[in-house]
Amino acid sequence: MQFVADAKARIVEVTPQQVKADMDANKPVILLDVRDSEEFAAGHLPRAMNISRGLLEFKVGSMIPDKNANIVLYCRTDARSALATAIMQEMGYTNVRNMQGAFKAWGEAGYPIYNRHGEFTMLSFEKKE
Repeated sequence: MQFVADAKARIVEVTPQQVKADMDANKPVILLDVRDSEEFAAGHLPRAMNISRGLLEFKVGSMIPDKNANIVLYCRTDARSALATAIMQEMGYTNVRNMQGAFKAWGEAGYPIYNRHGEFTMLSFEKKE
């Protein structure tokens, strides 16, 4: 997917470890999940807000009016969020970054995930043979 690689060449990326450290240090950061609402409902990062990639251009201006806000985007694997990060830069957002490895990498690191049932980690689940 060359268009994703092209987007990644134009954006800043941050690791899940850097995002977690910023959160633990109470640094102001807006976590923006650009997966579909069903994916978000199944599990998302703490304090994340959701705007699906397909609606980003229509909703982000009203949901995040501060174009200088510290924003980290993520999706499942980091392709949609890379594209969304590039779009937000084009829309004038100045401090927007893509989380490398996205939701998958966050979960594999054992960091907390939330849904309507509460907090859990991906490491809480075992694959049954």
